[in-house]
Amino acid sequence: MRQTIFALVKKEFLQVFRDFTMLRLIILVPIIQLIIFGYTVNIDVKYIYTNFYDFDHSAESREYLKAFSPGDYFIPRNYDIPLLESDRGFKENTYNTVMVIPDDFSEKIINREPVDVGLVVDGSNANSASIAIGYANIITMQYNRMKLNLPEPLSVRQVMLYNPEAESVYFMVPGIVVVLLTMITVMLTSMAIVREREIGTLEQLMVTPMSVPALILGKTIPFALIGFFEMSLALFIGVTWFNIPFAGSWLLLYVLAFFFLLTTLGVGMFISTITSTQQQAMFFAWFFMVFSMLTSGFFTPIANMPESVQYLTYLNPLRYFMVIVRGIMMKGAGIDTLYPQILALFTFGVVVFGFSWMRFSKRVN
Repeated sequence: MRQTIFALVKKEFLQVFRDFTMLRLIILVPIIQLIIFGYTVNIDVKYIYTNFYDFDHSAESREYLKAFSPGDYFIPRNYDIPLLESDRGFKENTYNTVMVIPDDFSEKIINREPVDVGLVVDGSNANSASIAIGYANIITMQYNRMKLNLPEPLSVRQVMLYNPEAESVYFMVPGIVVVLLTMITVMLTSMAIVREREIGTLEQLMVTPMSVPALILGKTIPFALIGFFEMSLALFIGVTWFNIPFAGSWLLLYVLAFFFLLTTLGVGMFISTITSTQQQAMFFAWFFMVFSMLTSGFFTPIANMPESVQYLTYLNPLRYFMVIVRGIMMKGAGIDTLYPQILALFTFGVVVFGFSWMRFSKRVN
């Protein structure tokens, strides 16, 4: 049986290396996706283009507006658009925010009287709008302390753990590693088996004395090894190119990735039993990928989803592996803190792979 499995694994690798399209899918596509996602999928809110209307034209108002200039947050966009027509600038996407300084700003500041500064924000992106308002409030509070010298009986000293620079790439790249590992193993496994059925070689294998376990292992082991290669390549780029810290155990990550691969390989094998063409297999694999990505916490925190969808995410193995990869890489988490996710991942792997094994065995017998 060992020689049979080895021969099948060798056959699969030869078939992969002879297929130039498959090689591009395995090597080039993940690298391109990782770099594009790492640079473009960014949840940091910067470059808030703002049109300032200063009706006071005083030293105090200029000093207040100067407080918004440091960093790449509020970028002045001084378009000659009347205030009453400022809505046109929002529609033309020439700026995201409008700030209005009243004509009695300096007078009230000098007399230490309350003064209202107008801030109009484009709310079409609610997340960016709320963050921009938060930035403006922080800058205003700092100006109050500096200009008015207000007493501070209570102060908050902030410490940001694991990601002190608040770089969103630290959060995104570990998630991309999970997505790439899932996409490659599910799609390759399902399409490779279906391709064998399309060209008739799967039936030829069935009539040989080869056992069903040897056939399944010979078909899945190559894609498990390719999955580990993809994961290693993505981690290498993340750590060296994007300077993502790796605080935890490499060994623990790869051991848990093996349990996760049981699930993805099982899903790919199951798809191959319910489809008859590569196009059908690709469609089902893509449907699984879209569902699993959107409900894994990759883009949106699960706590922010509707309650009904939150319950649905418990059926998604990516949810657990996403927590594991981010926890090990960024926080140095171990088994003592990740055991709920590890138990769920192990259960998913055994159940999904076992069910797909039985269904595939019934299909080939």
